[in-house]
Amino acid sequence: MADPGKMEEGLAHEENMEKKGDKLVEQQQQLQEQEQPLVKQKTKRVATLDAFRGLTIVLMILVDDAGGSYARIDHSPWNGCTLADFVMPFFLFIVGVAIALALKKIPKIKDAIKKICLRTLKLLFWGVLLQGGYSHAPNDLVYGVDMKLIRWCGILQRIALVYFIVAVIETLTTKRRPTVLEPGYSSIFTAYRWQWLGGFVAFVIYMTTTYSLHVKCGMRGHLGPACNAVGYVDQEVWGINHLYIYPVWQRLKACTHSSSSSGQIREDAPSWCRAPFEPEGLLSSILAILSGTIGIHYGHVLIHFKGHPERLKQWVSMALGLLIVAIILHFTDAIPINEQLYSFSYVCFTAGAAGIVFSAFYILIDVWGWRTPFLLLEWIGMNAMLIYVLGAQGILLAFVNGWYYKSTNNTLVSFLDPKTCFQQCLESERLETLLYVIFAEITFYGVLSGILHKLGIYWKL
Repeated sequence: MADPGKMEEGLAHEENMEKKGDKLVEQQQQLQEQEQPLVKQKTKRVATLDAFRGLTIVLMILVDDAGGSYARIDHSPWNGCTLADFVMPFFLFIVGVAIALALKKIPKIKDAIKKICLRTLKLLFWGVLLQGGYSHAPNDLVYGVDMKLIRWCGILQRIALVYFIVAVIETLTTKRRPTVLEPGYSSIFTAYRWQWLGGFVAFVIYMTTTYSLHVKCGMRGHLGPACNAVGYVDQEVWGINHLYIYPVWQRLKACTHSSSSSGQIREDAPSWCRAPFEPEGLLSSILAILSGTIGIHYGHVLIHFKGHPERLKQWVSMALGLLIVAIILHFTDAIPINEQLYSFSYVCFTAGAAGIVFSAFYILIDVWGWRTPFLLLEWIGMNAMLIYVLGAQGILLAFVNGWYYKSTNNTLVSFLDPKTCFQQCLESERLETLLYVIFAEITFYGVLSGILHKLGIYWKL
């Protein structure tokens, strides 16, 4: 007969083995449940970023090609802010947001720095090539530039500088980032204090130079077109032959009878009306770093705050604060809003406006799910660099112009001139131009971007 004691021991052993097996199964199930959400979170994309980027490209095409007919949307001749004056800071704002998301995780700092440097060099190259005088698109079928007259500054060059500084600070401070924010509204500001310190340094450099530098006219802190530190620094650093030769101040009453539209310069106009001025110059680009810093803050909010109300509270409150500061500085004449000088009030005003528009897009597209009305903007934003080169810089039109019949004036582009397309239906030349820009340019590039998106074709630096 079997020993009863041994039988009890055997049964107890089997029960222990079953319990251990059950525990192992439970642990495996818990691990699988923890891993599944991580995969899902990775695939989610915030469509607002692409739509906002697309809006900026659309605004650039609109003001560049229709601004000559509608002076109110063209760049402000000096103090003030028009639709065209929002384009550059909107670019820098969304660059900052994108940096925060792109550099959310950095496996190797050295590799990240190499990529940042390479992208910066690419932006500089394309900037000089497109706006330095080498490209004569879209009207002239020639290329080349006299190195004595090349323009070193431009839109992409400013973006390159802001991108480099903001991205390098974000990369080098990666180990100081918090995984979880402390409670309180200001916790996100203190968590990324190094980014704000970089923006503050840029602010100090700009303000100190602008208001303390003794320029040739013998004045300090002057903010007029005839005499200011921003223009003086560019003349000394780059040389007068390498600056933009068609400054918007030529539309001022002191320079032309056609103000505020472009026109022939008056014979009795002061000499500074004919002088060059660099709107994307060195000193103004230094303060533009602050626009990128504000943008990266919005990106940090997107990363750390998962709920829609929390994100919108942070974004909208900051945007309103910036707008209030700008309005006070401008209307008290302390620091006028000025795009050409890239004044501090201009930074606050345009960044605040960018924050409001970004928040509105976020509500409409990502919260309420209204993506369809904004698809053209979203598609353009996905291929922003390509549309900027083809559309805003006229490269596609130049390519089409290269195929002519008998005469260089007989091209498809000349056939599609707004006067030719709409003159039978409309009597207003201004309206003809506006409709041409909307339908023959913006809509066309939106559809082209959509086709490229469906084909999975994107051009990114």
